[in-house]
Amino acid sequence: MTYDVAVIGTGPDPENPTVEGFAMGYRHAESFENQNRCEVVACADIVPENAEAFGRTFGLADDHVFEDYEAMLASVEPDIVTVAVPPMIHEDVVVDCARSGVVSAIHAEKPMAHTWGSAQRMAQACWRRDVQLTFNRQRRFGKPFREAKRLVDDGEIGDLRRVETTWSDLYDTGAHTIDLTGMFADEAEPEWVIAQIDYREEDVRFGMHQENQAWALWEYETGVQGVISGGKGSGFADAAHVLRGTEGEIRIDSDTGNMLEIRRGGEWEAVDVDGEDLHGANAEGREYGSEYIDRAADEIVSALHEGRESELGARNGLKTAEIIFGAYESARKRGRVDFPLAAEDNAFEALVEAGELAFRPEDAQD
Repeated sequence: MTYDVAVIGTGPDPENPTVEGFAMGYRHAESFENQNRCEVVACADIVPENAEAFGRTFGLADDHVFEDYEAMLASVEPDIVTVAVPPMIHEDVVVDCARSGVVSAIHAEKPMAHTWGSAQRMAQACWRRDVQLTFNRQRRFGKPFREAKRLVDDGEIGDLRRVETTWSDLYDTGAHTIDLTGMFADEAEPEWVIAQIDYREEDVRFGMHQENQAWALWEYETGVQGVISGGKGSGFADAAHVLRGTEGEIRIDSDTGNMLEIRRGGEWEAVDVDGEDLHGANAEGREYGSEYIDRAADEIVSALHEGRESELGARNGLKTAEIIFGAYESARKRGRVDFPLAAEDNAFEALVEAGELAFRPEDAQD
């Protein structure tokens, strides 16, 4: 079976990516085109020249290039829609696609949403209509992470106790690293989080404020804990990720220069991951990281074809989102937040808007 794929949010020129989008619509389309079961057939973008440029790149028919995505859905009736618009627009687009009655699967960029309530509403809308909803957390398909997970599952470091992350922030990169922590912890449900954040230099990504420094600790129902330190002071660990078990440790991207290594009471041993790094193999002539997005696309199509829940699905996405928004709520509340998370908004954005956590030039002096 061949699936027709449409892209919503093509973005600007992929040769000049910015924090407003990184032209991820092109990356998504390329990866779906690389699946022999898919064909990119249409696109929509509110900026007509962006849509037209995308259409030329992928050889789309003129009448399959749209400014209005709802008109595209009605006219083309794609099987899969990939959404690469800013997070604050995710809910409107995803819910409209689910309600269209023509779409079987929706794949959206990370972060999942701009608020916790929005994340939940998207998932509910798709579950009610039996539409597969996934998010582009492609790093979990990288060999350093997959091999680390295999070592944990094989008992090579005993029982996993804690995952420490220094290559991270909470909202942007955290959409990947917190997801990876959940993967290492067998996709267990998080139970609580405690966190603090700092914001003294304005940083806006995809239309959302991004904290400058963060510390968060959370625990899953299994007792496994996750720790993130981002920004100033993030060098508390000697690797981007450290997995600590009862009988050993695993480091990913360590200070030694090894991408993956393990220690079981003795010296650190390097583990072969075919030269892959945190971001993805750089296939010749392609955008850096595209190999991992290819694997994500393959997982999405395979799950749809097999009628199973994808590991990129909303269920796992909600666990990551709850930790992120729970961490922001913890900073607002000045205390631990137990799950399920009651706050529906984005506490960080609310604090900035209220002037309680805002960039102040005098604070920027170290």
